[in-house]
Amino acid sequence: MKSNTLFRWIFLTVFILKSLLIFAQTQDPVQFTITIPNPANHTFHVVMECKVGPHETSRLKMPAWSPGYYQIMDFESFVSNFQVTDQAGNKLFFDKKGKNEWHVEKAKATSLHVEYDVLTTREFVGTSFVDEEHGYIIPAGLCMYLENEIKRPAEVTIKPFDKWKDVATGLDLVPGKNFTYTAPDFDILYDSPILMGNLEELPAFEVKGIPHRFIGYKMGDFDKVKFMQDIKKMVEAASALIGDIPYKHYTFLAIGPGGGGIEHLNSTAVSFDGKLLNDPVKRIKILSFLTHEYFHHYNVKRIRPVELGPFNYDKGSKTNMLWVSEGVTVYYEYPILNRAGLMTQTQVLDAFKSLILALETQPGRLYQSLAQASAETWSDGPSGRVNDEFNKTISYYIKGPIVGLMLDFKIRHETNNKKSLDDVMRTLYQDFYQKQNRGFTETEFRKVCEKVAGASLDEIFHYVYTTKELDYVKYFNYAGLNIDVTPKQLPGAYSGIKAKLENDSLKVSSVDWDSPAWKAGVRRGNVIVDVDGKPASETDIAYIFADKKAGDKMNLNLIKNDTKISYPIVLGTKSERSFAITPIPNPDKLQAAILKDWVK
Repeated sequence: MKSNTLFRWIFLTVFILKSLLIFAQTQDPVQFTITIPNPANHTFHVVMECKVGPHETSRLKMPAWSPGYYQIMDFESFVSNFQVTDQAGNKLFFDKKGKNEWHVEKAKATSLHVEYDVLTTREFVGTSFVDEEHGYIIPAGLCMYLENEIKRPAEVTIKPFDKWKDVATGLDLVPGKNFTYTAPDFDILYDSPILMGNLEELPAFEVKGIPHRFIGYKMGDFDKVKFMQDIKKMVEAASALIGDIPYKHYTFLAIGPGGGGIEHLNSTAVSFDGKLLNDPVKRIKILSFLTHEYFHHYNVKRIRPVELGPFNYDKGSKTNMLWVSEGVTVYYEYPILNRAGLMTQTQVLDAFKSLILALETQPGRLYQSLAQASAETWSDGPSGRVNDEFNKTISYYIKGPIVGLMLDFKIRHETNNKKSLDDVMRTLYQDFYQKQNRGFTETEFRKVCEKVAGASLDEIFHYVYTTKELDYVKYFNYAGLNIDVTPKQLPGAYSGIKAKLENDSLKVSSVDWDSPAWKAGVRRGNVIVDVDGKPASETDIAYIFADKKAGDKMNLNLIKNDTKISYPIVLGTKSERSFAITPIPNPDKLQAAILKDWVK
């Protein structure tokens, strides 16, 4: 009996020691070396080296998407020349499984040396790209991971093209190693884009002793000192809202002219053209855009729905709450810039007027809720199905900030202006990120909002989960604001057709939903041959519409699917609401306090 117990004890001890040894081995960092042998070929070469455990098969995976851009990107489709050897240089057999897995039969190998190429085809903030002048890396599109080892540390060594001297990233530099960076796990690695080339760095600044850098490629000619002073004011206002700065350093990566930005824990990658800052209107748009991406390091990276981490790198992470993560972040662009002294009250009100106009002129508001738009972004796209002839979708970037504004005004009203949406954001940050290190559920988000408000928010959440029309007058009135929702009839006849010349043909570029032309069957892409027997040109059609009155009939001969079709149209009138937002002349004490506290 004693010998059996001793045997079991020895066996258990050996098993534990062996397990600890395997664990220690597999916690060694995965090493990546990224080179650009010939940037003209738009290809990165990746070497991945890692120790592996005793299992017979090692499964290497490439993410199908990268957090921050909620679309399946199929990064694995750009991988070629995959090969793998053991520590002695012996080739190992592998088999491609499914879309994004490589199964390596490793036999007794204790480490793997993996090499592959990644072709880049699109210069976009959500994809890696390299050419003769610069390189931009989305690590999720270049760096594979071992299945079930997302939490393993990683090191990345960048070997830039010979003519380049700079590398910029939010990752920490490994001391004593040139262009070698460390990540405590693959979630952090995938959240840290890398820019390389002959880059320009703008004057850095500190907020509460924490350094902030702005580094970019082809940034253009503008007042760089003034710009960075504005960015510092924005960062101070945004961080004061939450009351904490959770990173050791922050880097703005300007990847070149274009469109789009993606947020990260301690950096953001943004398309940027500095010369546009010389135009006052475009300057506000750029500052709003940068505020949005910066504030995301709080709202989505740390204040986040529970579905947005840990991530499903194969299928994406669907949530009903992108209206909070994205829409409320859009909302905060304007109050933050106002608090920073970079945006006037009039500019803030005009920004919300533009958002409301964008929502109210689209039929999708009658068919898709905010929660549905959030969840269905993976199929619809971030702005909805914008290419549909009849768009039954909305953008959470448009309706989300409007509902966020109404939620803020409601909380201020219910608490006699003692609380606001700021208190909701701070509570979420402290209770879920700082104390529990997790995201919140939909129920928990609502509970926090109602606890801060001290009242039921049924109507607000009906606006989230249904297509109920928004009561703008009621909520803007809370803040002592009028909003003009009265329809006004426009002069002249209305068809609903917009057309433009293409290759000497007048083509219908769009048709307003539910307009006379829409009801008659005219659709985008139809070619207008003649109007009331007169040959059509861009000037002719504008002239003919200007000459008509509501109730007049006109006949369009169109080519549709290579067939000439006649469309009789009875012209109507068009009504529009301006949604102009103005302060109430004689607000009561609470209304005046809310408006004064909300925007300066």
